[in-house]
Amino acid sequence: MKISDKIKKAGALAKTLSRLRAKGKKIVFTNGCFDILHVGHVEYLEKARKLGDILVVGLNSDRSVKKIKGEGRPLNKESDRAKVLAALSSVDYVTIFDEPTPEKLIKELKPGVLAKGGDWKVKDIVGGDFVVSAGGKVVSIPFVKGYSTTSLIKRMR
Repeated sequence: MKISDKIKKAGALAKTLSRLRAKGKKIVFTNGCFDILHVGHVEYLEKARKLGDILVVGLNSDRSVKKIKGEGRPLNKESDRAKVLAALSSVDYVTIFDEPTPEKLIKELKPGVLAKGGDWKVKDIVGGDFVVSAGGKVVSIPFVKGYSTTSLIKRMR
């Protein structure tokens, strides 16, 4: 599959995932800013992918990242971040969302597994209640120590 085919708008992706679920595929969803992709992200996404058959990454839009991280972020524009994520073999689909949280997107995509990084307690993961109520599960994946985009930016400066 071409990289550009892995990047989809939410509505089109929801239809694709519905067809895949009908074929018995387990959909895993995670999300984040992924401003500067580093080895911690790569290992995290590989672990998330192992939780099911299809890994979907909800990518915060530029506007959403700025609201969360502040002025000066993101360093890389959303289209570039989406392409880099889509190029990873562990990632099946990428979709960009503009809201501060992915809750609306999670409800639209209906993943069977919701994964987030280890800084999130399972009970605090946005959209977790919805996924569990639909029979799915929520997983907090431990971080790879020593890697964070914020610390990488500080070291670069």
